Amino acid sequence: MNRYTLRTLTCGILISLAMAGGVQAQSAAPAASSLPDFTGIVQKNAPAVVHVEAKYTGKKSSKGRSAARGMPSAPDDDDPQMEMFRRFFGMPTEPSPEEQQHTALGSGFIISGDGYILTNNHVVEGADTVTVRLQDHRTLNAKVVGSDPQYDIALLKVDAKGNLPAVSIGDSRALKAGQWVLAIGSPFGFDYTVTQGIVSAVGRNLGSQDQPYTSFIQTDVPINRGNSGGPLFDLQGRVVGVNSQIYSNTGGYQGVAFSIPIDVAMNVVKQIKEKGYVSRGQLGVMVQPVSDDIAKAFKLDSGSGAVVTQVSKGSAAEKAGLHAGDVILSYNGQPINSSADLPPLVGQTPPGSKATVQILRDGKKQDVAVTVGEMPRDKNAVLASGDADQPAAHAGSTALGLSVQDLDSDARQQLGLRAGEGVGISNVSGPVAARAGLQPGDVILMVNQKKVGSAAAFRDATKDTKPGDTVLLLVRHGDQSGFVGLTVPGSGDE
Repeated sequence: MNRYTLRTLTCGILISLAMAGGVQAQSAAPAASSLPDFTGIVQKNAPAVVHVEAKYTGKKSSKGRSAARGMPSAPDDDDPQMEMFRRFFGMPTEPSPEEQQHTALGSGFIISGDGYILTNNHVVEGADTVTVRLQDHRTLNAKVVGSDPQYDIALLKVDAKGNLPAVSIGDSRALKAGQWVLAIGSPFGFDYTVTQGIVSAVGRNLGSQDQPYTSFIQTDVPINRGNSGGPLFDLQGRVVGVNSQIYSNTGGYQGVAFSIPIDVAMNVVKQIKEKGYVSRGQLGVMVQPVSDDIAKAFKLDSGSGAVVTQVSKGSAAEKAGLHAGDVILSYNGQPINSSADLPPLVGQTPPGSKATVQILRDGKKQDVAVTVGEMPRDKNAVLASGDADQPAAHAGSTALGLSVQDLDSDARQQLGLRAGEGVGISNVSGPVAARAGLQPGDVILMVNQKKVGSAAAFRDATKDTKPGDTVLLLVRHGDQSGFVGLTVPGSGDE
């Protein structure tokens, strides 16, 4: 079964350009009077758009971002199009040594006349050499000044005689769904291809492990492999985004594309120029969405917000007094509609600056002042992990369909828990708990926002549970914590 995946837009190798053809014909356009005229934008800005070629000696590392996002770094032997190439063009079954040196293709755009160029990190990451080709057919060697994989932005620099044409930078924060936008780039290596569409959503968080700090601009602009790193323009001819990803199960355009907001990209440029690296703010919390069961247990009117499930020791959040069970409603005045909204806002906050976090605690709203920390540049905050031992003291909850047992000091030490913190799940017998994903070895830290540290405390916290009640558990699984709402079934229910 095909599964939709996020794919980057870079062409994997030069030899894939020919097989990637077959550009589908567009349906008849509406009457000219119903569409804006894009010719002026193209004529003015095309000279500032560049074609990027990144060459690699040997196969591109599978650890690179292109491979991680499903982009091929070498021909697929099982691809029917590759079989066609072998039949009609005599391509050998096994790649020759010469074919091991390949070229990833992408797009970019000049942001200043002295030769600074923006593109995606995944276009040039790990390349041995990078060149850019201008509209006047000049090919220039480019130096990678700096890059940031988390935001997927790379800053290049070329030396050229005279002042190069540069784009105008717009304000991506002013974009609204329904506005016209325009892309210029090199899909499949076809230089200066122009496509248009509308903004279909803003602030789109993809929940990606690779890019948790980016709220993307979603469009229906037809972009494909090779458009990566190219500019997205508004009707005023200003760059508002950097084309980055498509949503596809084929590797080709299927109506949904994502661009990095230009204000995010230019912040990366500024930090690379000033510091040589990109720093991000960090609260030091783990959060999860507000599910229906959690909203019911917290007595919330809606599912908006982010539930704090874990607070890192010594973090900015701990110092500010945040703790598990708090529901973050807004950050510096920006509403948190889902848990994915929080990381981009925190990440763009300069470390050391003050931020106001509005939380819901015990049914009451309050503002908490936080001095934002700095995200480690080499890895995320380290969280404790381990497996629980199984000592003797047990307690069960027939209503919830699970049994628990006390944790000894060694188990708590392995899990990074304090004395008297948490109780281990020893058995899951009920369908509700099983469907929620609970399993033996998990640790329950809270019941209805009250800490439990023993089997006896768990029994006391759940003894009055009746059919129809929703019990909120804070559960630790490995090194991850999350809230689980269990609604006790009534008679006749599962």
